[in-house]
Amino acid sequence: MVKMIVFKLGEEEYALDIEFVQSIERIQPITRVPNTPSYVKGLMNLRGNVIPIIDLRKKLNIGEANFTDHTRIIISKYEDIELGFIVDQTSDVIDVSRDELEMELSGRMEFEAFGGIVNFSGRLIILLKMEELVKTEVK
Repeated sequence: MVKMIVFKLGEEEYALDIEFVQSIERIQPITRVPNTPSYVKGLMNLRGNVIPIIDLRKKLNIGEANFTDHTRIIISKYEDIELGFIVDQTSDVIDVSRDELEMELSGRMEFEAFGGIVNFSGRLIILLKMEELVKTEVK
């Protein structure tokens, strides 16, 4: 079983392996930084740590975040990289068994961050790969 945090970007549901998730925060002041990729919203001071904040909608090329009462920042850590991802809302934490996870689709997808599809209780949830989300090259 793998635990995943499920969140929404628009009408679609996405998931990240919870092992990379440190916390989920409400929107806080974000300081813009010049000459960064367009999907980098800026920096946030979270309990004394300065964390780069990524607009996940913009990073995945599906629009730009509109902040609402449901908007959250998923604070994540991958190796030594700590990042915050802006999402429209978080849904739940799910336990996914290997038979609910369909990874073979990734060979047919032209999207590096795609890690597969989770078929969970009739919901199709797109699994994202953290190692691809932390890359900073501009497309």
